[in-house]
Amino acid sequence: MIKNQIHQYYNDLAKSYDENRFENSYGKYIDQQERYFLNSFLRDDKYSKILDLGCGTGRLLNFATHGADFSQEMLNIAQEKFPHKQLKIGEISNIPFEENFDCIFCFHVIMHQTRQETENFLNECYKKINNDGILIFDYPIKSRRKVPSPQQDWHANNTFTPNEILDLIKSDWKIIERKGVLFFPIHRIPKALRKIFLPLDILICKTFLKKWASYQIVVLKKR
Repeated sequence: MIKNQIHQYYNDLAKSYDENRFENSYGKYIDQQERYFLNSFLRDDKYSKILDLGCGTGRLLNFATHGADFSQEMLNIAQEKFPHKQLKIGEISNIPFEENFDCIFCFHVIMHQTRQETENFLNECYKKINNDGILIFDYPIKSRRKVPSPQQDWHANNTFTPNEILDLIKSDWKIIERKGVLFFPIHRIPKALRKIFLPLDILICKTFLKKWASYQIVVLKKR
């Protein structure tokens, strides 16, 4: 029953999702950090087939060739934005494309998954990534991410420590990069001042201080 409720939640949210999540100063602050990372990491056109897994309404689809999401209403909006992208409905533990990918990235999805679902996601991506391919995903850091949610039984309810992620990837993956996102408690900073903190946040999240950011982006390569 909960799965059907989650589907309905996102289908109902689809039309207002962009405005609700990423058109405010808080959402833009996170969006710009994620875009900065993807721009720097994917800038060399090394990866020809890229899947945005959990693409939602297509916020980051300009970095990908393919997209998948479990909400058809979200995908409908994404397809309007990017009519030439290959989009399919599917789960993060059951990728709906026959081909393999050079890169899969997955943002703001693991935060809603249980440990077992996250392990299933890692196993599925391992099968669907080429031997020299990479997996990029983000997760909330357990020591920082303690934001209550109106859907506390699933929404934004999952956090990890870096050691827990290490335990999950086992011997299948090699970590090639880590980066922080949202070092400053930006929700406590006046909206007019947030953009001033952004360049410093990006810089800090490249250093050893990234382990105190709210989120961590991890880049994995198949062993």
